[in-house]
Order: sequence, then C-alpha cells, then structure tokens
Amino acid sequence: MNSTGISNKKATHRRRFLIIVVVMFAGAPICAWLAARALIVKAEVPSPDAIVILSGSSTYIERAGWAAQLYGEGRAPLILLTDDGLIGGWDHREDRNPHYYEMTAKRLQQQGVPKDRIQVIPGLALGTYEESLLIRDYASAHNLKKILIVTSAYHSRRDLWSMRRACEGSGIEVGIDSPPPGWQTPTPGLWWAHRWGWKVVGGEYVKMIYYWTKY
Repeated sequence: MNSTGISNKKATHRRRFLIIVVVMFAGAPICAWLAARALIVKAEVPSPDAIVILSGSSTYIERAGWAAQLYGEGRAPLILLTDDGLIGGWDHREDRNPHYYEMTAKRLQQQGVPKDRIQVIPGLALGTYEESLLIRDYASAHNLKKILIVTSAYHSRRDLWSMRRACEGSGIEVGIDSPPPGWQTPTPGLWWAHRWGWKVVGGEYVKMIYYWTKY
C-alpha cells in the first residue's frame, strides 16, 4: 500500500473514532436519565390502612411533605414512622439533638397532620430489610392489611421489593409512592453532574444487587 493509501486509512480511522466519541457523549445523558428513571416505581394500593414513612435522614423533609400531602388527600387515616437511631443537629428550643423520626413527626404536624394520627413503630431500623420486618410485624400486630410506603424516588424499586419480600405470606398488601426527584434529590437528567447523585443513583444499583443476593 502506498503512502497515500496509508494516509487515507488513518484519516478514516480518525473519523470513525471521532464519530464514536461524539455518539458516546451524545448518548451518555440519555443513558444516565434511563438509569435514574429505572429506579423509580409506583405501586397503588386501594384504601391503605396506614402510610409508612421509611427512615431517611438526608431526605426526611421531602418524605414528610409527601406523606402529609397524601394524608391531606384522605389516602389513609394514620401515618407510621420508623426509627433508624440517627439524630439531627442541635435544637436550641429543646436543648438537645432530636432524632430524625421526631423531626419528621414535627414536620408532619406543621403540615396539618394531627399528633394522634402519627405513630412510631418500636424497634431500631438498622437497614431497609430489617426496617421492612419491623413494619410487617407492627402491621400484623395491629391488623393493618394494606400499607402505603413513602420513600425517596430513587429508593422506591428496592424498597418495594424489600417490603414485599418481608411481607410474603403475611396477607399484607404493599403499595409505594414517592415525591418526584429534584426536591432533596437530583433530577433524573442531571444526577450524574453531582457527587450526591452518584451516591443516590449509582449507589442504589450496588445496593439492589446486594439485597437481591442476600435476601
């Protein structure tokens, strides 16, 4: 092959490489959006006996707000909270560091949920599956046959799987709902641009594989 042919071949390879790079960069945001959206599920449950807010210190505000909205719509007569043992910052009025479940209960009351309509499930929720078992046992003991889980959007697929797995054979029907991402969590289109996004989206896939393998 002469020098002209070699040059043309190299030029063709460069063009192909540039096209591949452009396609990859153009497709990456779409793939990232699809990866985020795949984590979000919603499952209806008719006339739930209670709304259950899963523990989540970094997103308790959005979860409490969404649960209060659902309660205000008359979706359920009761809101249940779990306790993961974590505490928040110093509260000067109470002169202590309140637990996140206490802060969640306070926000619910501020948004119109009566205090006597909020209950805390006994026991320490050390992980999502352990939390699911606590919820199942409490629901069984109090004859709650239908529960609606409120969690953060990117956790919804794993949380629904965990709750349904824990409730197998119990007769408890489980639904799930969540606030749209973009409140205390990044949007599906831009999560990859934030370190927090890699934790809540990228890390969620790691957690799902772990849960499916262990439980």
